[in-house]
Amino acid sequence: MNGAQDLGGQHGMGPVAPEKDEPYFHAEWEKRALGLTLSCGAFGAWTIDESRHARESLAPATYLSASYYEIWIRGLEILLKRHGFISAAELAAGQMLDNGREPKRILTADMVPGVLAKGGPCDRPAPDQPLFAAGDPVRTKNFNPETHTRLPRYARAKKGFIEAVQGSFVFPDDNAHGKGENPQWVYTVVFDGEEIWGEGADPTLTVSIDAWESYLERV
Repeated sequence: MNGAQDLGGQHGMGPVAPEKDEPYFHAEWEKRALGLTLSCGAFGAWTIDESRHARESLAPATYLSASYYEIWIRGLEILLKRHGFISAAELAAGQMLDNGREPKRILTADMVPGVLAKGGPCDRPAPDQPLFAAGDPVRTKNFNPETHTRLPRYARAKKGFIEAVQGSFVFPDDNAHGKGENPQWVYTVVFDGEEIWGEGADPTLTVSIDAWESYLERV
C-alpha cells in the first residue's frame, strides 16, 4: 500500500543521519515493546506480513510522529483487537475486563533463546520453475494496491535486469491478508540511478531490490 512508511525517493523528509554507535534501545520501555511484540506473535494468530501491514495501516500523521517502537506497539494494538485478544475498552482501561481469545501458544522465558535462534525462515518450494534468469531485462509492474506489497513505490514501472535468482519464498502480498503463503520466485533486480531518480541522477549509481516474480514482466 502507498502509506507513510513508503518514503523511498521522496523529497522534503530530510537526510538520513545514522546515529554513531547507536544503542539497540533508547529507553527501557522499548525493550518491553520488543518483548511484547515477540510474545504476542508467538500466539500463532497472525503472520509477520500481517503485522507489517498493521503498522503500515496507521494514519500518516500518527506514523510519522511516532518513534520506531511506538509504531510497533500501535500495530500490535491493532492485531490484538482484530484477533479478539483484547477489546478497545480493555485497551482504554489498561486492564483485563473480559475473557478474551485463548492463544494457541505461550512463549515462556525458557523458550526465548531457541525461538530467536530459529528465526522465521520463509523460504518455500514454488510450484513452477522460475520465469526469469540472471541477465534478463525486466520491467516492474505499475500498481498501487490498498493492501500490503513489498514492491516499493519508487521502483514501480521501472526497467532493470535480473542480477540473481534468490530462491522461492512466501508471497507477502497474499500472506498478509490470510490468502495463504503462495510462494513465488524472488529475484534481485538492478536499476540504473537515472531510471529510478530521473534526469540529473548520479550516472554511477545503481539501485537493487528483491522482487517477487509477479511484480515483474519481460522487456
